[in-house]
Amino acid sequence: MEQMKPAILALADGTVFKGTAFGATGETTGEVVFNTAMSGYQEIVTDPSYRGQMVTMTYPHIGNYGINPEDMESRQSWLAGFIVKEACRISSNWRSRQCLQEYLASQDIVGIQGIDTRALTTHLRDHGSQQGCISHLDLGADRAVQKARQAPSIIGRDLVREVTCSTAYRWTEDSGVWGGNASSWRGKSEGRFKVVAFDFGIKYNILRRLVDEGCDVTVVPASTTADAALALNPDGIFLSNGPGDPEAVPYAVEAVAELLGERPIFGICLGHQILGLAIGLQTYKLKFGHHGGNHPVLNFETNRVEITTQNHNFAVRAGSEEMAPAKGEAWPTPYGPVQVSHASLNDDAVEGLRCLDIPMFSVQYHPEASPGPHDAAYLFKRFTDMMHKARA
Repeated sequence: MEQMKPAILALADGTVFKGTAFGATGETTGEVVFNTAMSGYQEIVTDPSYRGQMVTMTYPHIGNYGINPEDMESRQSWLAGFIVKEACRISSNWRSRQCLQEYLASQDIVGIQGIDTRALTTHLRDHGSQQGCISHLDLGADRAVQKARQAPSIIGRDLVREVTCSTAYRWTEDSGVWGGNASSWRGKSEGRFKVVAFDFGIKYNILRRLVDEGCDVTVVPASTTADAALALNPDGIFLSNGPGDPEAVPYAVEAVAELLGERPIFGICLGHQILGLAIGLQTYKLKFGHHGGNHPVLNFETNRVEITTQNHNFAVRAGSEEMAPAKGEAWPTPYGPVQVSHASLNDDAVEGLRCLDIPMFSVQYHPEASPGPHDAAYLFKRFTDMMHKARA
């Protein structure tokens, strides 16, 4: 019956939606974004990259297959709020151990259902992502709008410190029966690649995919220095996804700049943006971000289109433009020329970088999927191939 209580969603620009309570009872604020994935809501609500954000699911029916412990992407849910058209009260799947409502309540995540999420999505697309307020307690529209306007922006805010691990740890779990055609290195105790993975908000499936490809993974806190990372004698450095503004984590940019050329480096999402800053490029905030499992990206090396999973509100600026350059164009940097390797077919945003003189590459999207397509899974093997070549 808690789900039937009235609730309100107010945006900072004065737009108000009325619905019913969902998740934990209470009030919350955060940046409102939309995600176009049709499934994978469990992975979305446990993705640390959403710290500080309230996620709107564009697909209308959410929660129908419940929640299970195997599909978590981190130790907890990090959302500021969850917004759906219809929250399914009954989960129907043999793997389900809990319904979505129960899980969100246990994680203290405040949500709202019963609103026109497609109208909300259209509004955010036209006017941009913005701060919002969900309340089950105070239904006054003017007061909710004021609370949304007072909510802190994610620009310039270090959200990584809130989601990173506190101490280093080893990760050994692989993808198990879901692994598919894993690397020939998988399962071997000798010759495995030692990888130091910087945790800026890392997803579990990234770690599983690294293990699938024959990596012995040590996860370290985001504040780890270059000297401390190199002291672990890794074959390669991995830079993870994470929430918020890359310019708000200068300590990570400094460490990565010192690591460039020392070991092969692979970055995903926030890790890609941090690499961009480390080599002297700039980042900027997108109008409404890229969030979903169906984003087309052009691979300049193969001239093929890959359908990708994305979740980011910031992007790397290529040269003086907020878009990818012509195929093959490169920029001089202190670390040698850098090429854009991938570009978004939706808005020309930079989706990949590679350095021509040192072993370094990165992508803005999520090749580990969870949820989403596996078109870009080959990038993990590219990383191990790069480490193998560096060893030789």
